[in-house]
Amino acid sequence: MAAEEGRVSSAVSDKDVMSKTDGKTKQKKQPQLETNPPKGTRDFYPEDMRLRTWLFDQWRNVAKTYGFSEYDAPVLESESLYTRKAGEEVTQQLYNFVDKGDRAVSLRPEMTPSLARMVMAKKGGLVLPLKWFSIPQCWRYERMTRGRRREHFQWNMDVWGVAGVEAEAELLSAMVTFFQNVGLTSDDVGIKVNSRMVIGEVLTELGIPEEKFAATCVLVDKLEKLPLDAIQGDLEELGLDRSVVERLTEVLTNTSIEAIRNVLGEESVAVQQLEQLIELCKAYGIENWILFDASVVRGLAYYTGVVFEAFDRKGELRAIAGGGRYDKLLETFGGDPTPAAGFGFGDAVIVELLRDRNVLPSFESSGIDSVVFAMTKDLYGASVDIATKLRAAGQSVDVVLESKKTKWVFKHADRLGAKYCVIVAPDEFEKGEVSIKNLTEGEQTTVAIESLADWART
Repeated sequence: MAAEEGRVSSAVSDKDVMSKTDGKTKQKKQPQLETNPPKGTRDFYPEDMRLRTWLFDQWRNVAKTYGFSEYDAPVLESESLYTRKAGEEVTQQLYNFVDKGDRAVSLRPEMTPSLARMVMAKKGGLVLPLKWFSIPQCWRYERMTRGRRREHFQWNMDVWGVAGVEAEAELLSAMVTFFQNVGLTSDDVGIKVNSRMVIGEVLTELGIPEEKFAATCVLVDKLEKLPLDAIQGDLEELGLDRSVVERLTEVLTNTSIEAIRNVLGEESVAVQQLEQLIELCKAYGIENWILFDASVVRGLAYYTGVVFEAFDRKGELRAIAGGGRYDKLLETFGGDPTPAAGFGFGDAVIVELLRDRNVLPSFESSGIDSVVFAMTKDLYGASVDIATKLRAAGQSVDVVLESKKTKWVFKHADRLGAKYCVIVAPDEFEKGEVSIKNLTEGEQTTVAIESLADWART
């Protein structure tokens, strides 16, 4: 009996084993893969990548024209880099988590704090002034609207070590150069400029302590989207009377530097800086793009001086780009005070604007010069050799890797937007030649294989 009560194979004890292995039983259908990317993010198919590459090339070309050097940093940073205590929206929009090493980390919502960390890491070893740029991907969990996603790429240009508004003027000129390069004019885009020092001087006049300036600016920036009553609680938390913000909003409705001078007086440092900036913009020849608007304060707490914001003149899109001076950012991380200014320029809104103005190029073409195909299997090796010669001569070449009919090949070349179709056919190949069809003009000619490199370079 003991032997009969021993272990029994599960295959033997399972009476349904045959039905499970005979292939006739219908397998349980696997749940279908969710093919959409996470909400607020994007896939970049080849045509999308061609657009993105074109835009990045435009940004890089402008940056290099102005003598800026490119840098990068990890997309994952310590959460503490972004959790400033000034009521900024960005601190509530972090993609943050605790990693497996019990460290609080976050996907970067902006690049400037990473730049500050990198400058601090060199402990004064960098030669100032420095002019750096980057095109990082940034992440914010925020409400999506037209031109606003939860991830975006952003062109950042920053100048460190220059205390005067010469830095801001150089940045504004670079921004305008980009707009001009992509076919936009000052009728399409304007750039509003102001100074945080305007608010600072008003707050000083009202007896508000300096340590509350940054948080007050963040609150004032919210008034563009919210009524005064909506931030009443925040005001009380800061210990500010409603009359303070009412006085500020009265000042910030001014649209001329002359009006601000009448409020702040002839000796106002803010007014003097703004006037100097406008004069420099005239020297750069960009004054038609620039207008003073005292309501622009920007929503980040670290701005200390001039701030600016590029906008759609038709008023249909949100801000295109923005930036300003942030001389005290390094101090908030325990570093030495260092003058700095910069801007961030997102990829989403500018593409919408270029589409609206009909100046966005087409990216349907793959950029391939020639499609090479062999009419018979035994000529495939020859087609590869010919493609190699054309590639060595600088062409972008697609080789048809399978046996296909000529009709299919021409349709394929047309889908790719190729310029030429190089046909390796038995009769021509025997003579040391190939047939080349110009897909734009429809003409077909023969070219000697030994002359292909010269043909490709013409």
